[in-house]
Formats: sequence, structure tokens, C-alpha cells
Amino acid sequence: MAAQNSRATIEPEKQTLLNHHKEKHFTAGEVVRDIIIGVSDGLTVPFALAAGLSGANASSSIVITAGIAEVAAGAISMGLGGYLAAKSEADHYTRELKREEEEIINVPDVEAAEVAEILAEYGVEPHEYAPVVNALRKRPQAWLDFMMNLRVEPMSCFTGGIHDLSNSWPSANENSKLKRHKKDYTV
Repeated sequence: MAAQNSRATIEPEKQTLLNHHKEKHFTAGEVVRDIIIGVSDGLTVPFALAAGLSGANASSSIVITAGIAEVAAGAISMGLGGYLAAKSEADHYTRELKREEEEIINVPDVEAAEVAEILAEYGVEPHEYAPVVNALRKRPQAWLDFMMNLRVEPMSCFTGGIHDLSNSWPSANENSKLKRHKKDYTV
């Protein structure tokens, strides 16, 4: 990973601090979200169907059969929705990766200006970000990773949030989740 490779080149005192400080972040937020949405949808609809059929004085066998059919249909629907969401996200990421690669090659000055703009948004002054921009220009893979992490992935989070609000289906589970595009490079 990029972060591990970059740690090998930092000052020894800072490397020692990083070696003793291990951050543990919760990384299963999407899985928990999908489970909550799945359980919520998976319990609400069958209970509503059963209540409606019971209120209509349907026989127990009809209520049970309809409940089982609804659970099966819901599982198929949610599975298909999760697959389509994951496929769409993967396609979007691939298109953006290709676009960023082409821009780094074809319009490097514009891409360098974008890096400067990103860093300026964090309050980094021009005399501070100029060496960073120049260092990234010398490392195209690091530059690509930087652009993908700070420009494409936040947009995926935004569109994912809109998707969650629709309550149509949960996003793909952890196993079908898009693998991040990262290659080894030395900083």
C-alpha cells in the first residue's frame, strides 16, 4: 500500500512514533448499513403482508405461502439491486480512473493545478504545496492514486448516500465490493 511504502522513507523518529501508534478504525460501516436495511426491509414487508392477509380473514396456509413467496421475491430483488449497485459503482470507478490517467498524460499542467487547488482547500499555502505538486508529477502512479482518492471516492460516497436515501436496495456486500486500484510505488 502507498502509506506503508511512504513510511519507509520518513525520518526515523517519526517512523518510531508510527510504529508504536496503531489506529484501529471501524471499517465495516457499509456492511452494517446493508444488514440494517436488509433486516428492516426483510421484516417489515412480510409482517405487513401477513397482517393484511390475516385482516382479510385468509387461511393460515395462504398467509404462510404468501409470506414465503414475499421473502423469496424480496431476497431476489435485494440481491439484484445490490449487484447492479456494485456493478454501476465499479463501472464509474473504471471510467474515472481511465479519465484521470488520460488527463495526467495529456494535460498534466491542468491536473497539477487541480492538485494545488485541492491542497489550497485544506489551507496549504502555495510555497508549501508546490513541492508536493512537483513530487506527484514525478510519480504518475502516486499522482493517479491521489486524484482518485480525493476526487472520485468522495463522489462515490455522495452518490451512495443518495442511493441509501432511496431505500430501493442496499449497496453491494463486502464480498462484491470494488477492490481499490492501488499499485506499489515508492515515494
